[in-house]
Amino acid sequence: MPSPLDLADLPFMREALVEVLLLGAAGGLLSAWIVLRRLAFFSHAAGSATFPGLVAADASGVSPTLAGLAVALGYAGGVQRVDRAGREPGEGTALLLVGALAGGVVLASDVFESGAAVDRLLFGTLLGLGPADLVLSGVAAALAGAGSLMLGRAWSAVAFDPDGASALGLPSAAVDFLLLALVALAAVAAIPAVGALLVAAVYVLPGAAARLVTSTIGALLACSVALALGEGVLGLYTAYWLDLPPGPPVAVIGALVYALLSTATRASV
Repeated sequence: MPSPLDLADLPFMREALVEVLLLGAAGGLLSAWIVLRRLAFFSHAAGSATFPGLVAADASGVSPTLAGLAVALGYAGGVQRVDRAGREPGEGTALLLVGALAGGVVLASDVFESGAAVDRLLFGTLLGLGPADLVLSGVAAALAGAGSLMLGRAWSAVAFDPDGASALGLPSAAVDFLLLALVALAAVAAIPAVGALLVAAVYVLPGAAARLVTSTIGALLACSVALALGEGVLGLYTAYWLDLPPGPPVAVIGALVYALLSTATRASV
C-alpha cells in the first residue's frame, strides 16, 4: 500500500489535499461559530438547497459555482428575514430542504438525465477539482479568518445574549447576516469535495466535538480547526484507499470523533 507521501505525488491527490486543508481551515473556524449560534441545521440546508441549481447549471453549461452562490446567498437572506420577523426559522428551513432535494432529484433524473453527476454533486469527488474550486475554498478560508478576527466579539455577544447585544448598540442584524452569508459561501465551496448532502461534516462536526472538550472561545476555535484538518486529511486518504467519494469517509470520521469525545467526557464526569 502506498504511503501518504507517495499519494501526494499524484496530481489529483495534491489538488484534493490542498482543497481539504483549505476547507479544514474554513470549516474549523466557522463550525465553532455555527455551534455557538445554533446554525447546524442552516449549514446543512444551505448546501442541500443549492442542489437543484447545481443540477440545472451543470446540465446547461452555466458555472455551478455561480449558480450555487446565488442560491445559497438568497437562502441566507431568506432565513434572516424569517428570523427577524419573529417566526420559527426551523420550519421554513425544513420545508426548503425537502423541496430542494426532491426538486434536484427530479431535475437530475427526469429533466436533464444527469446520471453520474448526481453522485458527484451529492457526495463530492476526488477527481475534477480545478483551480476555481481551490480559489473559492481559499476565499472562504480567508474570509472565515478575517471574520473571526474582526467580528468574533460581536458573534459571541449575539450567540450568548442577543437582546443584550442589541441593547449595547451592536449591529446584530448586520453581523448575523454576515455570518449566514459566510456560512452559505463556505457551504458552496465545500460541495465539489464533500458534496451537497455532507457539508455538515466539515462545518458542524468539528465545532460540535471541540465544544465538548473546551471552555473558552479561543480554545474552541483552535481545537475545531485541528479536528477539521485532521478529519479532512484522514477522510481524503480513506476515500482514495477504499475508492469512495471523499464526503462519506469525512462524515463518518467526524461522527466517530464526536462520539468518542462525548463518551469520554461523560465517563469523566
